[in-house]
Amino acid sequence: MTKPTQELAHWKGSTKTAEAVRQEIAARWGAQEAENYDPTKNCFTFNTWKAKGYFVKKGEKAIRSMTLVEVKDQDTDEGEEQEKRTSPKTVYLFYIKQVEKR
Repeated sequence: MTKPTQELAHWKGSTKTAEAVRQEIAARWGAQEAENYDPTKNCFTFNTWKAKGYFVKKGEKAIRSMTLVEVKDQDTDEGEEQEKRTSPKTVYLFYIKQVEKR
């Protein structure tokens, strides 16, 4: 069974990163298009679009964004509680204007 797309997207609700993506969309396609941006509905990673039955158009350049991922401490002994840390990770997003339905 396939996971729902919302789970695949893993958008964590960061308004700061959403605004950065919105600004990039405005720079590429204009302010009107930036108003249509919704990170839960029309801007996803390559794999999320693929799972939704879309493909990225040839020649399209991704929108770079950042997210925080949880990193487990490798130096803990077995049975010890691992310290939870976060690390920034670059994610590559494609806006709906960059994809086509299969």
